[in-house]
Amino acid sequence: MINQTNLQEIYANIEKAAIKSGRKAEDIKLIAVSKMHSIEEINEGISLGLTDLGENKVQELCSKYGQTIKEVNWHLIGHLQTNKVKQIVDKVCLIHSVDSLHLAEEIDKRCKKISKTMDILIQVNAAGEESKFGVSLKEVLPLTEEIKKNCENLRIRGLMHIAPAAENPEDVRKYFTDVKKIYDQMENVDILSMGMSHDYEIAIEEGANMVRIGTLIFGERNY
Repeated sequence: MINQTNLQEIYANIEKAAIKSGRKAEDIKLIAVSKMHSIEEINEGISLGLTDLGENKVQELCSKYGQTIKEVNWHLIGHLQTNKVKQIVDKVCLIHSVDSLHLAEEIDKRCKKISKTMDILIQVNAAGEESKFGVSLKEVLPLTEEIKKNCENLRIRGLMHIAPAAENPEDVRKYFTDVKKIYDQMENVDILSMGMSHDYEIAIEEGANMVRIGTLIFGERNY
């Protein structure tokens, strides 16, 4: 069951954080992270106005694709293995987790076959956490140039970042700030995907215009 009160609160918090950063609520895109939640819960969310859904795993995204009560935008937000690329290029509107030229080239190759230009984000691991995927801050611009040079069926829209887990979201503000600095050095980008259930307000204050929220919308996951 979706917590409607939580959803309204999220929209209110997004608006407050957006205003704090000199923007409006409509400048921020909410991605509802539906991993490990049922199609019934997802459809309930869609009936409440959710338009963009994020999944971590290719298999799970494919199993839910085509089962929604109306058309939605699917986002792949988790790590993508090259051998799974062909299963999702025709289904997603944005891949958030590109972190190597090798992966970019595979997406490009698969998109070429279906005459599609794929929107992608470069995943940044600003804290250098070993448990997370993503390139370091200093690798962002060189990788961006390589992809632009080699992958004509890809369009780099910006960056995605997952901050370290912290009890106090203020402790991760510096990572969002660092990623925003790199984002500002990029050309022709318009998406900065940062912030999850526990830190999305801080992320928006620091410049995020796309947030990925699951638990606050759909409740705790049963692992």
